[in-house]
Amino acid sequence: MSRTAIFILVVSLIFSIYGLANYYVIVRGLHALRLTGGIRIAYIAVFTFLAVSFIAAMFLERADIIALGKPLSWIGSFWLAAFVYFLLIVAAIDLMRLANHFIRFFPAFITSDPARAARITAISVISLVAVIVIYGFINAHVIRVRTFDINVPKEAGGRKNLNVVMASDIHLSSIINNGRIRAIVDKINSLSPDIVLLPGDILDGDLNPVVRQNLGEALRQIKAPLGVYAITGNHEYIGGVEKACKYIGDHGVKILRDSTAFIDGSFYVVGREDLSARKRKPLSELMENVDKKFPVILMDHQPFHLEEAEENGVDLQLSGHTHYGQMWPFNYITKMVYEMAYGYKVKGNTNIYVSSGVGTWGPPIRVVADPEIAQFRLTFAE
Repeated sequence: MSRTAIFILVVSLIFSIYGLANYYVIVRGLHALRLTGGIRIAYIAVFTFLAVSFIAAMFLERADIIALGKPLSWIGSFWLAAFVYFLLIVAAIDLMRLANHFIRFFPAFITSDPARAARITAISVISLVAVIVIYGFINAHVIRVRTFDINVPKEAGGRKNLNVVMASDIHLSSIINNGRIRAIVDKINSLSPDIVLLPGDILDGDLNPVVRQNLGEALRQIKAPLGVYAITGNHEYIGGVEKACKYIGDHGVKILRDSTAFIDGSFYVVGREDLSARKRKPLSELMENVDKKFPVILMDHQPFHLEEAEENGVDLQLSGHTHYGQMWPFNYITKMVYEMAYGYKVKGNTNIYVSSGVGTWGPPIRVVADPEIAQFRLTFAE
């Protein structure tokens, strides 16, 4: 089976599951509220529109139909967040109803008037989901700074210290627009970095909304005397990696694609191609041209095989990709998938940091994982 056929099959399966799950949520709400007549028809129409809006927005934005694509992108993104929590809560309620069928534990005020109890439950669920989504949206806009003081016991060409600022997973798009990227850049500049590192997913995917809003121009405003360096993430590949890299490079960011940079005669930055590439160089091959007597900083978007950095003499690895799940309970899934889904860890002589990222993918909300920029104040041997 060809790659295209597999892709179509997988996408069709995902859309089918998404459609069935939406149907389940919409029907359960309809039964709980006991709607009739015109209100019932309006309910079905509104929630069907919400369910298809995100998918429709993806196609419309790719076709550069901005008048419809952008508002549908916002509507669909919020619905995705609400849908996740509607699905989880409704499924939990149905499991309790099933359990109650065998072991009677529902109190009398529920069993005496099931219709009234269902309506109250539905209204309560809608209110709870609204609170979660609103909180997550507000939280996604409050950028935190995580600061780490790390000593690297190597000489760095006479340099005694280095202020590294990392911002992963920006996801420039219709959602992460001019207001958001300006806030991110302002926060980066407030830390007075010597160098800024962007470990992948600078773009969300489709380049059209990024170009249309001229979002790349904000990247030029990053102030770092030693430059701004980036690598590819999986989302650069989603929208076409060559176009994505050209656009990022044209806006003042140096892209390292399975390559290294020796900076200021003091330290190395090694940038790996994302795992989405059909072929990328082994880290051991990249390190052949690196003089390990100098400090080595590695950017690798997806935090797999962390032992490779330790084995190859890397002093600091910076990764992102996971968003630490972004919304509960997805943080538990990232913990199962990755050795380290978020945070700071030392393996041997290698310092590793996996960031939760500063932007959002899909729903513009963050419930369990705060948006962050990481600062590493490195000191070197005298």
